[in-house]
Amino acid sequence: MHNPNGPYPGRQLFIGMTGGGSPALAYLVTGRSPQSRNRVATPRENSIIMGPTGNQPYDPLRHYTAVKYDNGTGMVVVSNGIQTEAIWEAYRLLFNTNSPPAEHYMKTLLEGARAEPDSLHTPRIAGVITGGNDTAPVYIVGIVRHDMGARVFQVSPEPGILRGVSTYEGDLENPKPFDPDAELARLQFNGHTAEELARHLFDLSSANYGGDDIRVCSIGGIRSDNTREWTLATINRFQE
Repeated sequence: MHNPNGPYPGRQLFIGMTGGGSPALAYLVTGRSPQSRNRVATPRENSIIMGPTGNQPYDPLRHYTAVKYDNGTGMVVVSNGIQTEAIWEAYRLLFNTNSPPAEHYMKTLLEGARAEPDSLHTPRIAGVITGGNDTAPVYIVGIVRHDMGARVFQVSPEPGILRGVSTYEGDLENPKPFDPDAELARLQFNGHTAEELARHLFDLSSANYGGDDIRVCSIGGIRSDNTREWTLATINRFQE
């Protein structure tokens, strides 16, 4: 098996269900340059932070909160940048006020964040799993490119399938932004644990650029149906 977005997805996220019907997420970071690869995903309280290795300086485009979750409500947000915190606060407010978790909130926040100001105009991507106290989880993913408005989609979950977006369409030599008019990427997962999910995405994403592995890290998360508690696992190329 190979990554569903091709050899170079850039940053990539999926949300959906395990085969047993539990909410799940997966996040992948890849990089072509040494600066992009020298990062590590670190659990910190109710978050997973993408940070630098060693004594590298902080960079707001490469270092950010990748995942934030709450074991009381069962909500989780995953993204590739500064938008994680804003989306988290917006959908937490909707949950606490018993308001529908509509898609247009993510659309507005992604358009406010805009694409990254780098040479590739890297899109910003995000996903949220949320819902009311007595309702089934709602699954939403979105992307904003520099050349079009944000596009946001509500995912209809299927057991054993996660759907998502990536920053790039997969070309290692000439990265182009993911096409939101194309079908959302599809990740099939037959395992049961967060560790298996992180490993599954990491293993099928093996690719080399300039003689070096592009993989930085992967994150897997699975929510308990009974307690709404999230279990997350990370796989890092480098360890702190």
